[in-house]
Amino acid sequence: MLRGMRKASSNWIGKTIMAVVMGVLIVSFGIWGIADAFKGYGQSKLATIGSTEITTEQFRQLYNDKLQQIGRQFGRPLTSDQARAFGLDRQVLQQVVAEAALDEDARRKGLGVADAEVMRQIIADPNFQSPTGGFDAPRFQQLIRSLGFTEQRYIAEQRKVSLRRQIAGTVTSGVEPPKTMIEALSRYQNETRTIDYVKFEAAQAGTIDAPSPEALAAYFDERKTQFRAPEYRKIAFLALTPDEMAKWSTVSDDDARKVFEERKDKLSTPEQRQISQIVFPNVADAEAGRAKLNDTFKFEDLAKERGLSASDIDLGMVAKAGIMDPSVADAAFSLAPDGISQPITGRFGVTLIKVGKVQAGTTPSYDSVAANLKRDIAIERARAVVSDMHNKIEDERGGGANVVDTAKKLGLTAVTIEAVDRSGRAPDGQPVAGLPTGVDVVTQAFNSDVGVDNDALQAGGGYIWYDVLGVTPARDRTLDEVKPQVEARWRDEQITTRLRDKAVDVAKKLEGGAKLADEAAAAGLKVVTSAPFKRDASDPALSAGVIQSVFRGVKDSAGQAQGATPSEWIVYRIIDITAPTVDMASEDAKKLKETLQRGLTDEQVAQYVTRLETQIGTKINAEAVAIATGAANSNTN
Repeated sequence: MLRGMRKASSNWIGKTIMAVVMGVLIVSFGIWGIADAFKGYGQSKLATIGSTEITTEQFRQLYNDKLQQIGRQFGRPLTSDQARAFGLDRQVLQQVVAEAALDEDARRKGLGVADAEVMRQIIADPNFQSPTGGFDAPRFQQLIRSLGFTEQRYIAEQRKVSLRRQIAGTVTSGVEPPKTMIEALSRYQNETRTIDYVKFEAAQAGTIDAPSPEALAAYFDERKTQFRAPEYRKIAFLALTPDEMAKWSTVSDDDARKVFEERKDKLSTPEQRQISQIVFPNVADAEAGRAKLNDTFKFEDLAKERGLSASDIDLGMVAKAGIMDPSVADAAFSLAPDGISQPITGRFGVTLIKVGKVQAGTTPSYDSVAANLKRDIAIERARAVVSDMHNKIEDERGGGANVVDTAKKLGLTAVTIEAVDRSGRAPDGQPVAGLPTGVDVVTQAFNSDVGVDNDALQAGGGYIWYDVLGVTPARDRTLDEVKPQVEARWRDEQITTRLRDKAVDVAKKLEGGAKLADEAAAAGLKVVTSAPFKRDASDPALSAGVIQSVFRGVKDSAGQAQGATPSEWIVYRIIDITAPTVDMASEDAKKLKETLQRGLTDEQVAQYVTRLETQIGTKINAEAVAIATGAANSNTN
C-alpha cells in the first residue's frame, strides 16, 4: 500500500490528489481525534499519592525510557504487547508510585537537603568522573542531556533521591541478618563433597546393529516433526553506514592538521588539582573558621570541628571545568599548591578551598593522534554522504524499485541471501555469513513478506534496507532426504538407553553393598576420585546434573546421572562431605552478610512504602495507565 501511495504521488497529478486526501484526513483528525484529548476525566493525571501527582506524560516518558533500555539489551525494539506480557508496565507503575510515596513522606516530615550536599553527591558520582579521575563537567552536561534533563531539573531530582535515601536509611537503620542465618547459608554455599566415580561412554554400550528398514521407518514416522524442513526466505539487503563509507575515504595531512588545531583543547588533558572544600552558612562563620587556621590547627582539623569527614570535604582531582561553581573554580585554580583561599561566596554557599597536589595538563602531538583524527574526519564526511544517499535510495524505493535494482542504479552493492531460516542458518545448517551486525535483519524479514515496502532499519549511524524476495514454506521431509541424520539419531538413542540401563544397574549394586572398584574392573573402567567441589562448581569432568545429584545424597550413598553428553553416564559414590567452619571475619562471610543485608533492607523499605501508600492514600487512573502503555487507544473513554 505504501509503495502504491509513493507511486501515485510521483507526478504532479498524483501529488495534487494526495494533498487533497491528506487534507481531508487532517481535518477529520482535528474533529474526531485531537478534540478528544481535551475531553474526559483526568487523562493527564495518572496517579495521586496524598498531594503528590504523577502525570500521564511523566509516566509515559519513564515507561518509554525503560522500553528503549530493554530494547538495547535485546538488540531489537520491544513492542508494547511484549512489554506488557513481561509485566514491564506494572513494574514501572510500582516504581513511580513508590517514589512518589517517599517524596510525599519527605514533604510531610519537612525533610530537606542542603545545596552543598547535593553538589557534593553529584561531584562524587562515578558516572560523571573523567578517565583520569575527578568531576568532568562536559561529561555531566552530556549525560544529563541524553537523559532529557536540564541542570536545574537534574539537581532537583537528585535532591529527591537524596531524601528518599535518608528515609530508607532511617527505616532500615539497625537491620542486619542474624548470625545464625549467615552461618547456615555460608555452610550451604561452601559445603564440599568428594566422590569416587566411573564414566560409562559409547564404547561400553557394545555393538549397535543397524536398524531394519521397517524399524527405521517406524522411528522416523514417530519423530517426523523433528526432521521437518523450516521455512526459508530469500532476502536482499543494502547496508549504508558511516563506518563502511569511511573505508573508501582518504583524508590528507593538511585537513587532519587543521582539525587538530581546532580540537587541540579537547584533545589535551587539562590541569587538575586536588581540591578540598568546607561550606559555611554565612560569611561570618567562614571568616571565623579561616582565622583559626595556623601551623597547629589545619584545614582538616577545621573540618572535624564542623563534624565533617575527609570524604565529605574531598572533591578529588578535578579540572577547572569540572567545578560547577565558577567562583570556586577561579579561586581554586589561582592558588599555589597547599594554598587555602579566603571565604568565597558561591552558588551553593560560602566556601573555603584548599589546594593539594597539582597535576599539569598535557597536549598530545599531531603524530600521536593523526590516525584517529583521520578516521574521525572520514566518518564525519561519510555521514553527509550517507544522508545524501539515503534520500536518493528512498526516492528510488518510492518509485517502486526493490533493493537490488536500487543498489545497481546508484552504484552500490546489495547482498542477496538465497535461503535463510529464522535462526539465521542456511539449508546446510551452517550460520549464514555476511549478515549485518547490530540489527536483526533476519527477524525483520520473517515479520515481513514478499512485495512489502519495508522501512529502513537504523544501524551504526546509517541505514539498512531489505526486501523479502521469496518464501519457501516449511514442510515435512521424506525419510530418503534425511536418512543419515535419522540413522545417527536412532543410534545415539540406542547408546544412551544402554548406558543409562548399565548405570542404573551398577548404582543399585552399590547401594546393595557392592564395591565401585569391583564394578569398574568388571566393566574395564578406572575409578576416578574427584577433587572436593561445591554446589555451584563448574567442572568439565562432571556435568551440572551429576553435581546436583551428588548434593541430594548423603555420605557413602551411590547414584548415577547423565554426563556432559547423552552418550556419557556417570556412576558415583559420595566418599566425603565437609561443612567448613564459618569465619565471620572472612571476606566471603562479609560479602554474604552484605548480600543478605541488602535483601532484608529492600524488604523493609518495600513494607514501609506499602504502608505509606495505604496511610497516605493512593489513587491510580487505570485508563491513563492503559493509554500511556499502549493498552488502550487514547481516545477511548
